[in-house]
Amino acid sequence: MVLSRTAVCAALALAVAMSPISAGAQTVGPRSVADLVDNLMGSVVNISTSQNVGGERPQRVPRERPDGEDEDDTPFQEFFDEFFENDGRRAPRRLESQGSGFVISADGVVVTNNHVIKDADEVTVNFADGRQFPADIVGRDPKTDIAVLKLQTEDEFEALDFAASDDKRVGDWVMAIGNPFGLGGTVTVGIISARNRNLRNGPYDDFIQTDAAINRGNSGGPLFDMDGNVIGINTAIISPSGGSIGIGFAIPSEIAQNVIGQLLEFGETRRGWLGVRIQRVTEELAEDAGLEEPTGAMVAGVTEDGPADEAGIRTGDVVLRFDGEVVEESRELPRIVAESMIGEEVPVTVLRDGDEVELAVTLGLLEEGELRAEPDDDEEATTDAPTDTAEVALLGMALAALTEERRTEYEIDPDVNGVLVLEVEEDSNAADKRVVEGDVILEVGQRAVSSPSEVLQRVEALKADGRSTALLTLSNPTGGLRFTALRLE
Repeated sequence: MVLSRTAVCAALALAVAMSPISAGAQTVGPRSVADLVDNLMGSVVNISTSQNVGGERPQRVPRERPDGEDEDDTPFQEFFDEFFENDGRRAPRRLESQGSGFVISADGVVVTNNHVIKDADEVTVNFADGRQFPADIVGRDPKTDIAVLKLQTEDEFEALDFAASDDKRVGDWVMAIGNPFGLGGTVTVGIISARNRNLRNGPYDDFIQTDAAINRGNSGGPLFDMDGNVIGINTAIISPSGGSIGIGFAIPSEIAQNVIGQLLEFGETRRGWLGVRIQRVTEELAEDAGLEEPTGAMVAGVTEDGPADEAGIRTGDVVLRFDGEVVEESRELPRIVAESMIGEEVPVTVLRDGDEVELAVTLGLLEEGELRAEPDDDEEATTDAPTDTAEVALLGMALAALTEERRTEYEIDPDVNGVLVLEVEEDSNAADKRVVEGDVILEVGQRAVSSPSEVLQRVEALKADGRSTALLTLSNPTGGLRFTALRLE
Protein backbone atom coordinates (compact mmCIF):
# COMPACT_ATOMS: atom_id res chain seq x y z
CA MET A 1 0.00 0.00 0.00
CA VAL A 2 1.34 3.44 -1.00
CA LEU A 3 0.52 6.31 1.35
CA SER A 4 0.09 9.91 0.22
CA ARG A 5 2.31 12.65 1.58
CA THR A 6 -0.58 13.89 3.74
CA ALA A 7 -1.12 10.45 5.24
CA VAL A 8 2.59 10.00 5.91
CA CYS A 9 2.83 13.42 7.60
CA ALA A 10 -0.22 12.66 9.73
CA ALA A 11 1.29 9.36 10.88
CA LEU A 12 4.61 11.00 11.64
CA ALA A 13 2.90 13.82 13.49
CA LEU A 14 1.08 11.30 15.68
CA ALA A 15 4.39 9.63 16.49
CA VAL A 16 5.98 12.97 17.33
CA ALA A 17 3.08 13.99 19.53
CA MET A 18 3.25 10.71 21.46
CA SER A 19 6.94 11.00 22.35
CA PRO A 20 7.51 14.12 24.45
CA ILE A 21 10.37 14.80 26.82
CA SER A 22 8.95 15.30 30.30
CA ALA A 23 10.36 17.53 33.02
CA GLY A 24 8.33 16.70 36.11
CA ALA A 25 4.69 17.16 35.19
CA GLN A 26 5.45 19.51 32.29
CA THR A 27 6.00 18.61 28.64
CA VAL A 28 9.12 20.27 27.29
CA GLY A 29 8.68 19.45 23.62
CA PRO A 30 8.68 16.79 20.91
CA ARG A 31 11.43 14.17 21.27
CA SER A 32 12.36 14.26 17.60
CA VAL A 33 11.10 15.67 14.32
CA ALA A 34 13.61 13.70 12.23
CA ASP A 35 11.06 11.54 10.42
CA LEU A 36 8.92 14.59 9.70
CA VAL A 37 11.93 16.44 8.31
CA ASP A 38 12.86 13.50 6.06
CA ASN A 39 9.43 13.68 4.48
CA LEU A 40 9.46 17.47 3.97
CA MET A 41 13.04 18.48 3.25
CA GLY A 42 12.89 17.55 -0.44
CA SER A 43 10.20 20.16 -1.13
CA VAL A 44 12.06 23.04 0.53
CA VAL A 45 14.41 24.75 -1.90
CA ASN A 46 17.19 27.27 -2.07
CA ILE A 47 16.56 30.31 -4.27
CA SER A 48 19.64 31.87 -5.82
CA THR A 49 19.39 35.03 -7.89
CA SER A 50 21.82 37.07 -9.92
CA GLN A 51 21.75 40.63 -11.15
CA ASN A 52 24.04 42.12 -13.77
CA VAL A 53 25.30 45.57 -12.76
CA GLY A 54 27.39 47.64 -15.16
CA GLY A 55 29.73 50.39 -13.99
CA GLU A 56 31.26 53.48 -15.53
CA ARG A 57 34.97 54.03 -15.21
CA PRO A 58 35.47 57.21 -13.15
CA GLN A 59 36.60 60.10 -15.33
CA ARG A 60 40.31 60.80 -14.82
CA VAL A 61 41.43 64.39 -15.30
CA PRO A 62 45.05 64.57 -16.64
CA ARG A 63 47.35 66.53 -14.37
CA GLU A 64 50.51 68.34 -15.41
CA ARG A 65 53.74 67.04 -13.89
CA PRO A 66 56.41 69.40 -12.57
CA ASP A 67 58.58 68.69 -15.63
CA GLY A 68 55.80 69.93 -17.90
CA GLU A 69 54.79 66.51 -19.28
CA ASP A 70 51.23 65.21 -19.07
CA GLU A 71 50.70 62.62 -16.32
CA ASP A 72 49.25 60.29 -18.98
CA ASP A 73 52.82 59.60 -20.05
CA THR A 74 53.76 57.92 -16.77
CA PRO A 75 55.01 54.29 -16.91
CA PHE A 76 51.89 53.22 -14.98
CA GLN A 77 49.46 54.42 -17.67
CA GLU A 78 49.74 51.24 -19.75
CA PHE A 79 48.87 49.21 -16.65
CA PHE A 80 45.75 51.30 -15.97
CA ASP A 81 44.65 51.11 -19.59
CA GLU A 82 44.78 47.31 -19.44
CA PHE A 83 43.07 47.20 -16.04
CA PHE A 84 40.01 49.05 -17.26
CA GLU A 85 38.15 47.36 -20.10
CA ASN A 86 35.28 48.04 -22.47
CA ASP A 87 36.40 51.42 -23.74
CA GLY A 88 36.63 53.12 -20.39
CA ARG A 89 33.87 51.16 -18.63
CA ARG A 90 34.31 48.77 -15.77
CA ALA A 91 33.45 45.18 -16.66
CA PRO A 92 29.84 44.37 -15.66
CA ARG A 93 29.57 42.92 -12.17
CA ARG A 94 27.30 40.07 -11.16
CA LEU A 95 25.52 40.44 -7.82
CA GLU A 96 24.18 37.27 -6.22
CA SER A 97 21.80 36.66 -3.32
CA GLN A 98 20.29 33.65 -1.60
CA GLY A 99 16.96 32.81 -0.03
CA SER A 100 14.56 29.94 0.53
CA GLY A 101 11.29 28.75 -0.94
CA PHE A 102 9.05 25.70 -1.21
CA VAL A 103 7.12 23.74 -3.81
CA ILE A 104 3.31 24.04 -3.73
CA SER A 105 2.32 22.06 -6.84
CA ALA A 106 3.55 18.99 -8.68
CA ASP A 107 4.19 20.95 -11.89
CA GLY A 108 6.88 23.08 -10.23
CA VAL A 109 5.23 26.16 -8.74
CA VAL A 110 7.46 27.59 -5.99
CA VAL A 111 6.68 30.25 -3.37
CA THR A 112 9.24 32.61 -1.84
CA ASN A 113 9.54 36.20 -0.57
CA ASN A 114 9.39 39.10 -2.98
CA HIS A 115 12.53 40.62 -1.49
CA VAL A 116 14.45 37.43 -2.32
CA ILE A 117 13.91 37.79 -6.08
CA LYS A 118 13.47 41.56 -6.33
CA ASP A 119 15.47 43.09 -9.23
CA ALA A 120 16.83 39.66 -10.21
CA ASP A 121 17.87 39.07 -13.82
CA GLU A 122 18.11 35.32 -13.31
CA VAL A 123 16.47 33.02 -10.75
CA THR A 124 17.69 29.48 -10.06
CA VAL A 125 15.96 26.99 -7.76
CA ASN A 126 18.21 24.45 -6.06
CA PHE A 127 16.89 21.24 -4.50
CA ALA A 128 18.41 19.32 -1.60
CA ASP A 129 19.22 16.39 -3.91
CA GLY A 130 21.42 18.58 -6.11
CA ARG A 131 18.97 19.31 -8.93
CA GLN A 132 18.91 22.86 -10.28
CA PHE A 133 16.28 24.55 -12.44
CA PRO A 134 15.95 28.04 -13.86
CA ALA A 135 12.66 29.68 -12.89
CA ASP A 136 10.35 32.35 -14.26
CA ILE A 137 8.71 34.93 -12.01
CA VAL A 138 4.95 34.39 -12.33
CA GLY A 139 4.03 37.33 -10.14
CA ARG A 140 4.99 39.16 -6.98
CA ASP A 141 3.31 41.29 -4.36
CA PRO A 142 5.55 43.81 -2.53
CA LYS A 143 2.82 44.70 -0.01
CA THR A 144 2.81 41.20 1.51
CA ASP A 145 6.35 40.29 0.36
CA ILE A 146 5.22 37.19 -1.56
CA ALA A 147 6.45 35.98 -4.96
CA VAL A 148 5.49 32.98 -7.09
CA LEU A 149 7.93 31.20 -9.42
CA LYS A 150 7.50 28.51 -12.10
CA LEU A 151 10.32 26.05 -12.76
CA GLN A 152 11.40 25.68 -16.38
CA THR A 153 11.06 21.90 -16.52
CA GLU A 154 8.54 19.17 -17.21
CA ASP A 155 9.60 17.19 -14.10
CA GLU A 156 7.11 16.50 -11.33
CA PHE A 157 7.74 17.40 -7.70
CA GLU A 158 6.43 16.63 -4.22
CA ALA A 159 4.27 19.54 -3.12
CA LEU A 160 3.71 20.84 0.40
CA ASP A 161 0.22 21.43 1.79
CA PHE A 162 -1.10 24.55 3.50
CA ALA A 163 -3.11 24.45 6.73
CA ALA A 164 -5.12 27.15 8.48
CA SER A 165 -2.85 29.20 10.72
CA ASP A 166 -5.89 30.72 12.46
CA ASP A 167 -6.39 27.37 14.19
CA LYS A 168 -2.97 27.55 15.83
CA ARG A 169 -2.48 28.92 19.32
CA VAL A 170 0.31 30.75 21.06
CA GLY A 171 2.50 28.02 22.53
CA ASP A 172 1.96 25.50 19.71
CA TRP A 173 5.13 23.89 18.35
CA VAL A 174 6.35 24.93 14.90
CA MET A 175 9.29 24.03 12.68
CA ALA A 176 11.18 26.13 10.13
CA ILE A 177 13.24 24.75 7.25
CA GLY A 178 15.42 27.02 5.17
CA ASN A 179 18.88 27.75 3.83
CA PRO A 180 20.57 30.27 6.17
CA PHE A 181 23.96 31.62 5.08
CA GLY A 182 23.97 29.25 2.08
CA LEU A 183 24.81 26.27 4.28
CA GLY A 184 22.13 23.99 2.83
CA GLY A 185 18.89 22.73 4.35
CA THR A 186 18.66 23.73 8.02
CA VAL A 187 15.91 22.85 10.49
CA THR A 188 14.92 24.82 13.60
CA VAL A 189 12.10 24.17 16.06
CA GLY A 190 10.26 26.53 18.39
CA ILE A 191 6.81 27.70 19.35
CA ILE A 192 4.35 30.33 18.22
CA SER A 193 5.29 33.26 20.45
CA ALA A 194 2.49 35.65 19.43
CA ARG A 195 -0.18 36.26 16.81
CA ASN A 196 -1.36 39.27 14.80
CA ARG A 197 1.93 41.14 15.01
CA ASN A 198 2.14 44.51 13.23
CA LEU A 199 5.65 45.42 12.02
CA ARG A 200 4.42 48.61 10.31
CA ASN A 201 5.76 47.36 6.99
CA GLY A 202 2.45 47.90 5.23
CA PRO A 203 -1.32 48.02 5.58
CA TYR A 204 -1.72 44.21 5.64
CA ASP A 205 0.69 43.30 8.45
CA ASP A 206 -0.64 40.38 10.50
CA PHE A 207 2.39 38.23 11.26
CA ILE A 208 2.90 35.04 13.25
CA GLN A 209 5.78 35.52 15.70
CA THR A 210 7.97 32.53 16.52
CA ASP A 211 11.15 31.80 18.47
CA ALA A 212 12.21 29.13 15.96
CA ALA A 213 15.52 30.47 14.66
CA ILE A 214 15.10 32.32 11.35
CA ASN A 215 18.45 33.50 10.02
CA ARG A 216 19.61 35.24 6.89
CA GLY A 217 18.72 32.98 3.98
CA ASN A 218 15.59 31.60 5.69
CA SER A 219 13.46 34.25 3.99
CA GLY A 220 10.75 32.65 1.87
CA GLY A 221 10.98 29.27 3.57
CA PRO A 222 8.02 27.47 5.15
CA LEU A 223 6.92 27.49 8.78
CA PHE A 224 5.38 24.09 9.56
CA ASP A 225 3.00 22.86 12.21
CA MET A 226 3.63 19.47 13.77
CA ASP A 227 1.41 17.83 11.15
CA GLY A 228 3.89 18.81 8.44
CA ASN A 229 1.61 21.46 6.91
CA VAL A 230 2.69 24.99 6.00
CA ILE A 231 1.09 27.59 8.26
CA GLY A 232 3.33 30.52 7.31
CA ILE A 233 6.09 31.92 5.11
CA ASN A 234 9.16 33.05 7.06
CA THR A 235 9.88 36.62 6.11
CA ALA A 236 11.47 38.84 8.77
CA ILE A 237 13.38 38.98 12.04
CA ILE A 238 14.15 41.60 14.65
CA SER A 239 17.85 41.50 15.41
CA PRO A 240 20.59 44.05 16.11
CA SER A 241 23.23 41.71 14.66
CA GLY A 242 21.49 40.21 11.63
CA GLY A 243 21.25 36.76 13.24
CA SER A 244 18.36 35.17 15.09
CA ILE A 245 17.66 36.28 18.65
CA GLY A 246 14.42 34.35 18.86
CA ILE A 247 12.12 36.98 17.33
CA GLY A 248 11.06 35.89 13.87
CA PHE A 249 7.93 36.54 11.81
CA ALA A 250 5.97 34.58 9.22
CA ILE A 251 3.16 35.55 6.86
CA PRO A 252 0.05 33.57 7.91
CA SER A 253 -1.15 30.92 5.48
CA GLU A 254 -4.58 32.55 5.07
CA ILE A 255 -3.04 35.74 3.72
CA ALA A 256 -0.45 33.83 1.68
CA GLN A 257 -2.93 31.51 -0.04
CA ASN A 258 -5.15 34.39 -1.11
CA VAL A 259 -2.21 36.31 -2.60
CA ILE A 260 -0.68 33.22 -4.23
CA GLY A 261 -4.00 32.33 -5.85
CA GLN A 262 -4.32 35.79 -7.40
CA LEU A 263 -0.72 35.82 -8.61
CA LEU A 264 -1.24 32.46 -10.30
CA GLU A 265 -4.51 33.54 -11.90
CA PHE A 266 -3.77 37.15 -12.85
CA GLY A 267 -0.02 37.61 -12.42
CA GLU A 268 -0.81 40.37 -9.92
CA THR A 269 -2.93 40.96 -6.83
CA ARG A 270 -6.44 42.36 -7.15
CA ARG A 271 -7.60 43.83 -3.88
CA GLY A 272 -10.91 45.30 -2.86
CA TRP A 273 -11.14 49.09 -2.57
CA LEU A 274 -13.48 50.84 -0.13
CA GLY A 275 -12.42 54.43 -0.67
CA VAL A 276 -11.91 55.60 2.91
CA ARG A 277 -9.09 56.84 5.10
CA ILE A 278 -9.20 55.60 8.65
CA GLN A 279 -7.59 56.19 12.02
CA ARG A 280 -7.31 54.30 15.28
CA VAL A 281 -10.12 54.60 17.81
CA THR A 282 -8.53 55.84 21.03
CA GLU A 283 -10.17 55.68 24.46
CA GLU A 284 -11.21 59.33 24.17
CA LEU A 285 -12.69 58.83 20.69
CA ALA A 286 -14.48 55.69 21.90
CA GLU A 287 -16.02 57.57 24.82
CA ASP A 288 -17.19 60.40 22.57
CA ALA A 289 -18.66 57.94 20.05
CA GLY A 290 -20.54 56.06 22.77
CA LEU A 291 -18.42 52.89 22.69
CA GLU A 292 -17.71 51.01 25.90
CA GLU A 293 -14.14 50.30 24.76
CA PRO A 294 -11.90 51.27 21.81
CA THR A 295 -12.86 49.12 18.84
CA GLY A 296 -13.50 49.46 15.15
CA ALA A 297 -11.99 51.87 12.63
CA MET A 298 -12.91 55.56 12.53
CA VAL A 299 -13.46 57.01 9.07
CA ALA A 300 -11.23 60.08 8.72
CA GLY A 301 -12.17 60.78 5.12
CA VAL A 302 -14.26 59.43 2.26
CA THR A 303 -13.13 59.47 -1.37
CA GLU A 304 -15.65 61.34 -3.49
CA ASP A 305 -17.68 58.98 -5.72
CA GLY A 306 -15.83 55.98 -4.28
CA PRO A 307 -17.58 52.79 -3.05
CA ALA A 308 -17.94 54.08 0.53
CA ASP A 309 -19.31 57.44 -0.63
CA GLU A 310 -21.89 55.78 -2.85
CA ALA A 311 -22.92 53.47 0.00
CA GLY A 312 -23.49 56.39 2.39
CA ILE A 313 -20.49 55.98 4.69
CA ARG A 314 -19.61 59.33 6.26
CA THR A 315 -16.59 60.93 7.84
CA GLY A 316 -16.81 60.28 11.58
CA ASP A 317 -18.50 56.89 11.24
CA VAL A 318 -16.86 54.02 13.14
CA VAL A 319 -16.77 50.79 11.12
CA LEU A 320 -17.67 47.96 13.53
CA ARG A 321 -18.27 45.03 11.16
CA PHE A 322 -17.40 44.42 7.52
CA ASP A 323 -18.97 41.56 5.58
CA GLY A 324 -19.85 39.86 8.87
CA GLU A 325 -16.31 40.09 10.30
CA VAL A 326 -15.81 42.13 13.47
CA VAL A 327 -13.29 44.96 13.10
CA GLU A 328 -11.52 44.94 16.45
CA GLU A 329 -8.69 47.31 15.45
CA SER A 330 -8.41 49.88 12.70
CA ARG A 331 -5.46 48.08 11.05
CA GLU A 332 -7.67 45.02 10.45
CA LEU A 333 -10.03 46.85 8.09
CA PRO A 334 -7.63 47.27 5.10
CA ARG A 335 -6.81 43.56 5.22
CA ILE A 336 -10.48 42.52 5.41
CA VAL A 337 -11.39 44.86 2.55
CA ALA A 338 -8.43 43.71 0.43
CA GLU A 339 -9.47 40.07 0.75
CA SER A 340 -13.13 40.73 -0.10
CA MET A 341 -14.61 40.08 -3.52
CA ILE A 342 -14.49 42.95 -5.99
CA GLY A 343 -17.85 43.98 -7.49
CA GLU A 344 -19.95 42.13 -4.91
CA GLU A 345 -22.22 43.85 -2.42
CA VAL A 346 -21.19 43.32 1.20
CA PRO A 347 -22.88 44.45 4.45
CA VAL A 348 -21.13 47.05 6.60
CA THR A 349 -22.12 48.10 10.12
CA VAL A 350 -21.07 51.57 11.29
CA LEU A 351 -21.65 53.49 14.50
CA ARG A 352 -23.10 56.93 13.78
CA ASP A 353 -24.30 59.38 16.43
CA GLY A 354 -24.48 56.54 18.95
CA ASP A 355 -26.58 54.23 16.76
CA GLU A 356 -25.56 51.27 14.62
CA VAL A 357 -26.36 51.80 10.95
CA GLU A 358 -26.41 48.96 8.39
CA LEU A 359 -25.13 49.82 4.92
CA ALA A 360 -24.37 47.87 1.73
CA VAL A 361 -21.11 48.51 -0.13
CA THR A 362 -20.02 47.29 -3.56
CA LEU A 363 -16.22 47.22 -3.54
CA GLY A 364 -14.08 48.57 -6.35
CA LEU A 365 -10.59 47.51 -7.46
CA LEU A 366 -7.69 48.94 -5.49
CA GLU A 367 -5.19 50.44 -7.90
CA GLU A 368 -2.86 52.84 -6.10
CA GLY A 369 -3.12 51.68 -2.50
CA GLU A 370 -5.53 52.63 0.25
CA LEU A 371 -3.99 54.56 3.13
CA ARG A 372 -4.59 52.97 6.51
CA ALA A 373 -4.54 55.93 8.85
CA GLU A 374 -2.81 58.94 7.36
CA PRO A 375 -5.09 61.45 5.57
CA ASP A 376 -4.33 62.68 2.09
CA ASP A 377 -4.72 66.21 0.82
CA ASP A 378 -7.76 66.24 -1.44
CA GLU A 379 -10.71 66.06 0.96
CA GLU A 380 -13.28 68.83 0.77
CA ALA A 381 -14.48 70.46 4.00
CA THR A 382 -18.22 70.82 4.41
CA THR A 383 -18.46 73.81 6.74
CA ASP A 384 -19.66 77.31 5.84
CA ALA A 385 -17.51 80.43 5.87
CA PRO A 386 -16.84 82.12 9.25
CA THR A 387 -19.38 84.65 10.43
CA ASP A 388 -17.57 86.54 13.21
CA THR A 389 -14.04 87.65 14.05
CA ALA A 390 -13.97 87.45 17.88
CA GLU A 391 -11.15 85.36 19.38
CA VAL A 392 -11.92 82.72 22.02
CA ALA A 393 -9.64 80.96 24.52
CA LEU A 394 -10.90 77.41 24.97
CA LEU A 395 -9.53 73.95 25.89
CA GLY A 396 -5.96 75.21 25.86
CA MET A 397 -6.32 76.86 22.47
CA ALA A 398 -6.70 80.39 21.15
CA LEU A 399 -9.33 80.27 18.39
CA ALA A 400 -10.08 82.83 15.69
CA ALA A 401 -12.22 83.24 12.62
CA LEU A 402 -10.62 82.13 9.37
CA THR A 403 -10.35 85.46 7.56
CA GLU A 404 -8.78 85.88 4.13
CA GLU A 405 -5.72 87.52 5.72
CA ARG A 406 -5.21 84.56 8.07
CA ARG A 407 -5.84 82.11 5.26
CA THR A 408 -3.02 83.76 3.32
CA GLU A 409 -0.73 83.95 6.36
CA TYR A 410 -1.09 80.24 7.19
CA GLU A 411 -1.31 79.15 3.52
CA ILE A 412 -4.65 77.40 4.04
CA ASP A 413 -6.34 75.96 0.98
CA PRO A 414 -9.48 77.75 -0.26
CA ASP A 415 -11.59 74.62 0.24
CA VAL A 416 -10.77 74.43 3.98
CA ASN A 417 -13.33 76.32 6.08
CA GLY A 418 -13.78 76.35 9.83
CA VAL A 419 -12.19 77.92 12.90
CA LEU A 420 -8.46 78.65 13.02
CA VAL A 421 -6.23 77.56 15.90
CA LEU A 422 -4.04 80.61 16.56
CA GLU A 423 -2.15 79.27 19.56
CA VAL A 424 -1.86 76.13 21.70
CA GLU A 425 -0.85 76.30 25.37
CA GLU A 426 2.14 74.24 26.42
CA ASP A 427 1.35 71.21 28.60
CA SER A 428 -2.33 71.44 27.64
CA ASN A 429 -4.44 68.48 26.56
CA ALA A 430 -4.59 70.03 23.07
CA ALA A 431 -0.78 70.11 22.91
CA ASP A 432 -0.62 66.49 24.07
CA LYS A 433 -2.97 65.56 21.22
CA ARG A 434 -0.69 67.38 18.76
CA VAL A 435 -3.06 70.18 17.91
CA VAL A 436 -0.84 72.91 16.46
CA GLU A 437 -1.06 76.52 15.35
CA GLY A 438 -2.54 76.65 11.85
CA ASP A 439 -4.90 73.71 12.31
CA VAL A 440 -8.52 74.35 11.41
CA ILE A 441 -11.44 72.99 13.47
CA LEU A 442 -14.15 71.81 11.08
CA GLU A 443 -16.51 70.06 13.50
CA VAL A 444 -17.10 69.75 17.24
CA GLY A 445 -19.03 66.67 18.28
CA GLN A 446 -19.59 65.88 14.56
CA ARG A 447 -21.37 69.20 13.98
CA ALA A 448 -19.90 71.84 11.68
CA VAL A 449 -18.58 75.06 13.17
CA SER A 450 -17.72 78.29 11.34
CA SER A 451 -16.81 80.70 14.14
CA PRO A 452 -15.13 80.65 17.57
CA SER A 453 -18.46 81.39 19.24
CA GLU A 454 -19.98 78.28 17.65
CA VAL A 455 -17.12 76.18 19.02
CA LEU A 456 -17.80 77.60 22.49
CA GLN A 457 -21.53 76.89 22.16
CA ARG A 458 -20.91 73.29 21.08
CA VAL A 459 -18.49 72.69 23.97
CA GLU A 460 -21.01 74.09 26.47
CA ALA A 461 -23.75 71.90 24.99
CA LEU A 462 -21.56 68.81 25.34
CA LYS A 463 -20.84 69.68 28.97
CA ALA A 464 -24.56 70.08 29.60
CA ASP A 465 -25.11 66.60 28.15
CA GLY A 466 -22.65 65.17 30.68
CA ARG A 467 -19.87 64.54 28.14
CA SER A 468 -16.30 64.47 29.42
CA THR A 469 -14.64 64.88 26.00
CA ALA A 470 -15.27 66.82 22.82
CA LEU A 471 -14.56 65.16 19.47
CA LEU A 472 -12.88 67.61 17.10
CA THR A 473 -12.56 67.16 13.35
CA LEU A 474 -9.35 68.95 12.40
CA SER A 475 -7.82 69.87 9.07
CA ASN A 476 -4.24 70.82 8.32
CA PRO A 477 -3.66 73.74 5.93
CA THR A 478 -3.74 71.49 2.84
CA GLY A 479 -7.00 69.77 3.77
CA GLY A 480 -5.82 66.55 5.43
CA LEU A 481 -8.34 65.45 8.06
CA ARG A 482 -7.98 63.81 11.44
CA PHE A 483 -10.00 63.37 14.63
CA THR A 484 -8.99 64.05 18.21
CA ALA A 485 -10.89 64.09 21.50
CA LEU A 486 -10.09 66.80 24.08
CA ARG A 487 -11.04 66.66 27.74
CA LEU A 488 -13.74 69.13 28.77
CA GLU A 489 -11.99 70.69 31.72
